[in-house]
Amino acid sequence: MIKTVFGGTGRKLLLTLGALGVAGALAGMGTFATFTATTSASQTVASGTVVIALGNTGASTNRLTVNASGLVPGDTIQRSFDLSNTGSQDLASVAFTTTASPSSLLDTDGTNGLQMVIDRCSVAWTESGSSPAFSYTCSGSTTTIVSSRAVIQSSLSMAALSAGATFQGLSSTLTYSFLGTQRAGSAH
Repeated sequence: MIKTVFGGTGRKLLLTLGALGVAGALAGMGTFATFTATTSASQTVASGTVVIALGNTGASTNRLTVNASGLVPGDTIQRSFDLSNTGSQDLASVAFTTTASPSSLLDTDGTNGLQMVIDRCSVAWTESGSSPAFSYTCSGSTTTIVSSRAVIQSSLSMAALSAGATFQGLSSTLTYSFLGTQRAGSAH
């Protein structure tokens, strides 16, 4: 006798497993999630400036361009200038350099040539006289920055010379340069 079996246990098990797999896949699609979070911050970083400036040319705040001629031994030339830091950072130092072109014994002879003195006044200098014979007085306290050095700078005086010295008829054009150096870096 032949027995016909409709829907055996193996086939039912296979169909049941297939149905569970499809149902699990459909259910799993909605259950996977990821937690995320973000944050941010911003900071502006800006550099400072170092700007060294002379006062207005031709004004009592900068007489370095006023020429002097007809000098004889013992003459004194006084010139004023204001030097300021108009930048946003302090300066650690200021270096003052002078050059001469053309150069002559006036600026190379350290004993008999031009001598310079640089003084600072705690208040504004009071200017008197007219160009080119300016003179200055300080109603505050005076500090000597550079004293009696050979050659060219702000306040110049000619040393006493013997008659007939080789300094007659010479000229030098003096150039004044200032270099401001920033302060050392620090934590901010």
